[in-house]
Amino acid sequence: MIRPDLNRWSDLRPRVLSAIVMVAVGATEIWLGGWSFAALVILLTGGMIWELSRITVLNCRVISLAMATLGAGSLFVSLPLHGVLATVVLLIPSLTFVFIPCRDRRITAAYAAAIMIAGYGLIELRFINGQSTILWLTSIVVLSDVLGYFIGRIFGGPKFWPAVSPKKTWSGTVAGWIGSFVLGFLFCLGGYGNIGLMFLSPVISFAGQLGDIFESWLKRRAGIKDSSALIPGHGGLLDRFDALIGAIVALMLIGLILPLPIH
Repeated sequence: MIRPDLNRWSDLRPRVLSAIVMVAVGATEIWLGGWSFAALVILLTGGMIWELSRITVLNCRVISLAMATLGAGSLFVSLPLHGVLATVVLLIPSLTFVFIPCRDRRITAAYAAAIMIAGYGLIELRFINGQSTILWLTSIVVLSDVLGYFIGRIFGGPKFWPAVSPKKTWSGTVAGWIGSFVLGFLFCLGGYGNIGLMFLSPVISFAGQLGDIFESWLKRRAGIKDSSALIPGHGGLLDRFDALIGAIVALMLIGLILPLPIH
């Protein structure tokens, strides 16, 4: 049953305004590509490592800033490298979290690795696969989030994982899967992939949803609502890009096993 509760939409205006700005900047950088796009991703990656440090490191702003610099620097240095050497450089921030005083060291280190891999993967996908793959990937994440937000708040229903993320519902989650399937179909019609893209899209949507839930769980363990207050209506960078982290990591893992059905 639909419940007319206006309080559920109290954060809609700042979310929409912030989303418009982010979409405009993101679309421009995806179109430009090259080092302009890479610079944006490096900056965002450093910012997310900074937020992760704020969540988990025991009240030390100096360490958080140092970790942000280390994250951005490691990603920048890893880009021209290949193979094992690139991987080692990319995982330096993750390994550093193991040796500094922080909460849940292994979990924090693993999430830092996911952030770094996502940043590297996003740049590589843009360089190698071009605009279409990035547009498909980001569209899935955005569509799943939008459908989850509106369908979940309109129809409500059983919670997906109430102990970790009390606002997420099964109705919003499934709507994200269906929307992603349709999006994959549209990309196939446009000649950007084969039929496998229709079935891969809901998988990537689910991976993004799990990325969102994992970040929510991390914040609940730290007793905070948002990773920071950098983005009005959205919280921090991790609050906005947590699903993208999960989606990119999943896509890269799948790409190691199977050829990706998009071009």
